Amino acid sequence: MNVRCDDVLDLKHLQSTMVDVQLLGSGNAFLPSGRMHSFLLIDKHIIVDCPPTALASLRNAGISPADIDTILITHVHGDHVFGFPFFLLERKYISDRGGERPLTVAGSSIVRERLTELCKLAYPGSLDEMLNRIDWVDTPNVEGWSMERFEVYHEPMVEPHGWMLTNDQGWSMLHSGDSGPCEELWNRIAKCSFAVVEMGVPEWVETDEHHKPSDIVKLAEMCPNTRLILTHTYIDSDYKILTKEVPEFPQNVIHGEDGMRFTLDSNGSIC
Repeated sequence: MNVRCDDVLDLKHLQSTMVDVQLLGSGNAFLPSGRMHSFLLIDKHIIVDCPPTALASLRNAGISPADIDTILITHVHGDHVFGFPFFLLERKYISDRGGERPLTVAGSSIVRERLTELCKLAYPGSLDEMLNRIDWVDTPNVEGWSMERFEVYHEPMVEPHGWMLTNDQGWSMLHSGDSGPCEELWNRIAKCSFAVVEMGVPEWVETDEHHKPSDIVKLAEMCPNTRLILTHTYIDSDYKILTKEVPEFPQNVIHGEDGMRFTLDSNGSIC
């Protein structure tokens, strides 16, 4: 079989325009059976949040913490950031002993303060140098992407935000963070090809600060052209603690599982 140089170049170009997204964890704060805490990896070097189970999730995916150069923080609840001290500790003593790998942490005004406090509580004095080397920013500059942080509807004390990422090819993807239904979030989701959305509680929980299954159905019907990937779920994947029953959703909804991997093409569609 003869392969032309043009064919090889076309294949390389096609591969270079694709985006790799991995759902490393899909569970809510209570760790439903068979699930790690909600955790997203983009192109093997960007993570959304740093939950308590972050190191285990990265290792399950074969990703070194030193390969992560950007962390997008949605808010500072424990199930989203309590893995940060262990993440830094691993880099210091195992995967980046020379301190040569850059790290940017992006988030709201309290992110640096809270994560620094957390590290000092977990390992007093041990992580000070690591903390000082971090580039703390409001929004990061990442090649191939334009990133925007926006407010969502959750507990105000933790400064909740979602992240919208627009690829240089013109399409957008989104991570909701923790949020109940709100106009800002849903309008942005409608503009995206691919959105990772939390569904943290069942219908009987009295809160409007998380999405419930009925909210997801309404969102999916409002955004028929957006592929919705559900994370931060309350539904058990292995043995039953609360429930293993997955509600019936429209066809553009995928109920996430740990380890799910998506390849997005030049239009942001799943290949």
